[in-house]
Amino acid sequence: MAEKNPYELDFEKYIRNTEPAKKDKTYAWTTAIGLQQVDGLTPSKYLFDTAKRNIEGEITFDEAKSLIDTYYESKTERLDTSEERTEEADKVASRIAQIISEKSFNFSPSHLIAIHGRLFEGIFKFAGKLRDYDISKREWVLDGDTVMYGAAFELKMALDYDFEQERNFNYKNLSIEEIVKHITFFVSRLWQIHAFGEGNTRTTAVFTIKYLRSLGFNVNNDIFAENSWYFRNALVRANYNNLQKGIQENPEFLERFFRNLLMGEHNELKNRYCHIRYNEKVAINSQKSSDKVAIKQKSSDIILNYLKDNESINNLKAREITGLSSAGVRKIFTKLETEGLIVGFGENKGRLYKLK
Repeated sequence: MAEKNPYELDFEKYIRNTEPAKKDKTYAWTTAIGLQQVDGLTPSKYLFDTAKRNIEGEITFDEAKSLIDTYYESKTERLDTSEERTEEADKVASRIAQIISEKSFNFSPSHLIAIHGRLFEGIFKFAGKLRDYDISKREWVLDGDTVMYGAAFELKMALDYDFEQERNFNYKNLSIEEIVKHITFFVSRLWQIHAFGEGNTRTTAVFTIKYLRSLGFNVNNDIFAENSWYFRNALVRANYNNLQKGIQENPEFLERFFRNLLMGEHNELKNRYCHIRYNEKVAINSQKSSDKVAIKQKSSDIILNYLKDNESINNLKAREITGLSSAGVRKIFTKLETEGLIVGFGENKGRLYKLK
């Protein structure tokens, strides 16, 4: 489970002790906030305060979105990079919460594209537009390799085909296990098309939640909030092939996610399990001290590999990608700093680490 933002703790009381309307709004907000972790984004205190006002019934979702947009429009000074990322987290979170709370849904490529447009309007110039260039993304879970994403020239055709196949699929008389396997297949293929240059995973997650609800599933959004980084890593593994290294696409990790979501199972969703070099034997024997050392060493490699492709990392992100506790991550940071491999900046929860 991801480490909670200090502002988020009060949300739990709404889920435990309030009426259904407040609980529904709380689930929408916690999911919206959790999904920002896919891109290492953390919303501001202002966003959390605005969310609480919405949950308490003081303002509507529309008013919450308007307040967030106005808050950043009123800033006269140019934002630095970290502030721009916070702005993106706040705006996209407020929009996800709004969309998730809405009852309307249309199973079509145009609706998927419209969701992307609503989420990233004013943030990305290409919001609501299919990408017109080919992409690759270095993944820590693949040791820096990339999934083969859909070619730009055929994105529209690929979307139309996958949606048509799913629209004509007959779920009648299927067991819940068969339904989960099929949904895993559909969502993984939808994500692999990667219709948008940025924001694809968040858009896919929102669309998936809406689609599952349209199928009659009472989706508890908590799993998306708490395992958003795992969700992305599982999608990566479901679409990665490297036969030269003996690696084939593996939907097992994503299927565990959906089994928890739709069947109420409690499969462990650890990010390190998704890594192509993860040794299941280490997991089975992790009680032994020698194996614990191996896990720490592997976690160090995961953090260093992440920093090769990203400017910095914090405790929250390190926990997500390694599956370690906050204390375990701090020990690794200390070890890597002592070895002169990384350097830390800032204090306490806001401390960041970069390659030295």
